[in-house]
Amino acid sequence: MQGLQGLIPMIIIFALMYFMLIRPAQKQRKNTQSMQNSLAKGNKVVTIGGLHGEIEAIDDSSVLIKVEDGSKLRFERAAIGKVLDGATATK
Repeated sequence: MQGLQGLIPMIIIFALMYFMLIRPAQKQRKNTQSMQNSLAKGNKVVTIGGLHGEIEAIDDSSVLIKVEDGSKLRFERAAIGKVLDGATATK
């Protein structure tokens, strides 16, 4: 019985760590992966480095982004940080 009483606080600590740290990180990773898988031509995006542009072409692992001055840059899909809505997109 003494061994079980000493183990209960450790179990509680691990449960708290799971629900406060691990689970939210998994949920965020899943949301980001879903967003990156649903990219489409014409989407206004921001890369994780802060580059704003519009998707010109997509293949399995990369995205061709057209930036404001007309330049086209190729990025990995994983480098896309977020998709912008039409109101905040770059022209």
